[in-house]
Amino acid sequence: MASSRFTRIRVTGVRLHSILPKLLLACSIAATAFPQTHTTIRHYKERVDDQPPEIAQAEDAIQKSDFATAETLLKKVLDKDPGNSQPWAYQAWFDLGFTLNALHRTDDSIAAYRKSVAAKPDVFESNLNLGLMLARANNPEAEQFLRAATTLKPTDHVEEGQARAWLALARLIENKKPEDALQAYAKASELTPKDPEPHLSAGLLLEGQKQFSAAEAEYKQALTLDPHSTDAAIGLTNIYMKSGRLSDAEPLLRKLAADRADDAGIHLQLGRVLEAQGKKDKAIAEFQAALKLSPSDAAAQRELADLFADAGKHDLAEAAYRKLLAAQSNDPELHRGLGKALLLQKKFPEAQQEFLAAVRLKRDSPNAYVDLAFAASENKNYDLAIRALNGRALLNDEMPAICFFLRASAYDHLRDYNQAALDYHHFLDVAKGKYPDQEWQATHRLIAIEPKK
Repeated sequence: MASSRFTRIRVTGVRLHSILPKLLLACSIAATAFPQTHTTIRHYKERVDDQPPEIAQAEDAIQKSDFATAETLLKKVLDKDPGNSQPWAYQAWFDLGFTLNALHRTDDSIAAYRKSVAAKPDVFESNLNLGLMLARANNPEAEQFLRAATTLKPTDHVEEGQARAWLALARLIENKKPEDALQAYAKASELTPKDPEPHLSAGLLLEGQKQFSAAEAEYKQALTLDPHSTDAAIGLTNIYMKSGRLSDAEPLLRKLAADRADDAGIHLQLGRVLEAQGKKDKAIAEFQAALKLSPSDAAAQRELADLFADAGKHDLAEAAYRKLLAAQSNDPELHRGLGKALLLQKKFPEAQQEFLAAVRLKRDSPNAYVDLAFAASENKNYDLAIRALNGRALLNDEMPAICFFLRASAYDHLRDYNQAALDYHHFLDVAKGKYPDQEWQATHRLIAIEPKK
């Protein structure tokens, strides 16, 4: 599970079934038009008068997942009705659509479902399945048939079936018609009041529209219906975090972490909330718990390395950055992170090498040049410090005041007093009391190095 987004909800379609027992036979459709998985299911109905025996034989083959045989039988019986006029035609075409979908022949399946709807337009299951298949093919006609399904009565499990239709329609239109989609989610929740799915989906849509208060209400309703819903709890924590209500997010995530101790994403989310509240040690513990569960999560490893650095645990930060660099040696920010960890441990030569690597990998990074200048100065490599600061000056960004002090100090150590005096004066002109210690030093060095007037 992603740490900041729950997995989208599953919507199922329907299967038309004329004479077999009421046994569900699912045939998955990975619908690209929707983020979730759809399945078609069968429709249960009494035998149609004068129905050819091949239909029952085909349905028996479908039940056994013998779709090749089913296709042969259904095509044979449909050849007997070229005008699509027999009362059993819609049944045979529906079964053929279902069969062809199972054989991954999407276009042929859609064509068969179209024939079924044409033969008998008022069948819920054929309209729904055709709508789902068209959605999978990114065909805009999908909305027409899904809307039709919402007005028709399923043969079995009426409320559940109609709710599926409303959910499928909502998913299809939520990007282009979000208000209509919200109404569709509401219809689905009315039909299946104990089902949290419509509330979860509505919450996600509202969250994306930055309607956080309304999204919060939907997530809370979903959590009321299913107190153990990880999706609802994560949705709520997203809202709390985006709204700055970290104290509300923390207890919810702690409960989730207790219920789902093996979920790395929840530990990561809790770690981020704790970090944002300044509870760095507790945040570190959650990140470490997450990485025990998901040790290959490079993004989490990086967050933990940065957290070590922010918490002043520079030795741990060093080890974490080195591990990351072993796999991502050309990442300039990782070199900078390692360089800072080394610099703060007074490992100046090693820090200098890391900042050099960062500059070489990203020559337009102002901060990398300044980092290199600091490390080089501490390493008494004053020529390199000056070159780094001159490189920084070539970038379009305005030079920070402290850079002039660093360069002045480097020239001063090299006994180039004229250049040092120029930079000391420039530093004092722009510092304006922001760096009192360095301003005191600059003033007194100027007294020492400038000729007496």
